[in-house]
Amino acid sequence: MDRKVLNVDTSSVKPVKFGEKNNIPGFEVGDKSLPAVIFVQEWWGVTDIVKQQAAAIAEKGYRVLIPDLYKGTIGVDMEEASHLLTSLDYRNAVEEIRQAAQYLLHTGAKKVGIAGGCMGGALAFAAAQHVSELTCAVPLYGTPAREMPWIECDKIRIPVQYHTGALDQIRGFSDPHTAHTVTESMRQAGCEVELYVYAHTPHSFMNAMTEEGVTFLDKWGYGVPPSEQVWLCFDRMIAFFDKHLKDTHTTHTH
Repeated sequence: MDRKVLNVDTSSVKPVKFGEKNNIPGFEVGDKSLPAVIFVQEWWGVTDIVKQQAAAIAEKGYRVLIPDLYKGTIGVDMEEASHLLTSLDYRNAVEEIRQAAQYLLHTGAKKVGIAGGCMGGALAFAAAQHVSELTCAVPLYGTPAREMPWIECDKIRIPVQYHTGALDQIRGFSDPHTAHTVTESMRQAGCEVELYVYAHTPHSFMNAMTEEGVTFLDKWGYGVPPSEQVWLCFDRMIAFFDKHLKDTHTTHTH
């Protein structure tokens, strides 16, 4: 069966500086008046694949900002990506996400959500707890327990939609057992949370939205997910953002 992959033009994804001192780098795409999504990188950094994913979200009617948490560095292999991940100041990263949300709200966006995969998923959970400017969050295959034990997901009070793969084997981080444990604790605490676990699907599967991403997953031994699962996840994410970020009906503001 032919795979559905996007051929995404990232020329509209432009470098930007934001923050209280206007010195945090990132990339932005989409009209400033649109509802906004902060899209957080995986442990590799802000790769072309991350920009392609951001552009795909923007094409659905969003302004998308990618904070460059590594300040331009991109991991060339798993060893370097792991070093970048473990060297990151996570509390500072959450603060930079807060400043990203403030920048978006101060420059035209009426509401801001967040999404991200792997490390970006863990940070999306963290920001959902600590960044009050956010309206909703869509973490993908990543929870904060390992790198950010100070995050208490059951304290999150905005709607969350979490996605992971049934074949994800990163225990305590993104495997299905951890997904069920984290989201059930949130549900018990009164959080509005959805969980989707995708059959026959490994870690980092949303990279398979584009041809370059499929090649990347194969090269690094992640495994290539079923195409229909990738697009089911994407469609659910966009529907969730449409529900909570677009003014198609009266929404509760917090």
